[in-house]
This record gives sequence, C-alpha cells and structure tokens, in this order.
Amino acid sequence: MDADKVFKALSDPTRRKLLDLLCEENGQTLSRLCENLDMARQSATQHLGILEDANLVTTVRRGREKLHFINPVPLHEVYERWVRKFERQQLSLLHELKKELEGK
Repeated sequence: MDADKVFKALSDPTRRKLLDLLCEENGQTLSRLCENLDMARQSATQHLGILEDANLVTTVRRGREKLHFINPVPLHEVYERWVRKFERQQLSLLHELKKELEGK
C-alpha cells in the first residue's frame, strides 16, 4: 500500500463523494457517477484516475462499458496502521456520550 497516495486521494471532497457513491451502489459507469456530480466528465475521469492510482477504485470492462468498483482494502490498511492503534475504550465512551448529548 502506498499510504501517501491513499491520503492524497482521500483529501479531496469530490473523490470522497465518488467513494460514497460507489459505496451506495458499486459497479457504476462514468456517466452514472457524473449524474451525481456538478462537473464535466473529464474532471470526474481525473478524480477517478487518482482513486485508481491509490487502488481505492478498480475497473472492469463489460462490453463497451467501464464499471467502477470501490476497493476497501487500502482503507482497511489505513485504519489498521493509523487509527486502530490509537483507539481506546475511553474514546469510544466519549464518542457515545457526545452523540447522546447532541441528540444524534
């Protein structure tokens, strides 16, 4: 895993939105993804290229269509390396308390 590429890919809100869209419905075409974005196909293609380079998105050709799929493995690796070791029971309890106090 190239953590720098993953963090760079995740740093952009458009790329995070693309990942959210693929999480909701995996295997979408560029046209389908663009329906939910306020940008040209060329811009969306560049964002998808960065996600592919970070191995967060993979593609499969089906006839003339190119389908995009989310790959959760790099996200899990980031979690294992950068988040999990900092988790503590107290943090979970504080998070639950915060949600309860905020009414969420």
